[in-house]
Amino acid sequence: MRLRIAALAAAALIGAAVSASEAEEPEKPCGSSTYEIVECQKAELAALDKRLNAAYRQALQDAQSAKQREQLRAAQRLWLKYREANCMYYELGEGTIARIDGGQCMLDLTRTRAKELEGLGR
Repeated sequence: MRLRIAALAAAALIGAAVSASEAEEPEKPCGSSTYEIVECQKAELAALDKRLNAAYRQALQDAQSAKQREQLRAAQRLWLKYREANCMYYELGEGTIARIDGGQCMLDLTRTRAKELEGLGR
């Protein structure tokens, strides 16, 4: 019985150590070539755009007046233009890394805006 308890305790400790090391591990890159990285970024951006759109729709529903809804629409339209213009700056840089930089810009700004919209009305 003591041997069984000791084995279970050891397994639990090993599992905890593995979980802790996985939590500390940095995010793995999307791939090793520019093409793989850009394709991975596109997939991640598609998921983030869905999140952003859901948060935007909810924020529109939560708006307290028609004026507030219209202002949110105007702000979102301007934000989309800003995101495109800002990230194009990075994409127009030198070399193939520029495509990756432009994609990362899109991911970062979209993630930040989605979090912002998700926090409205709370």
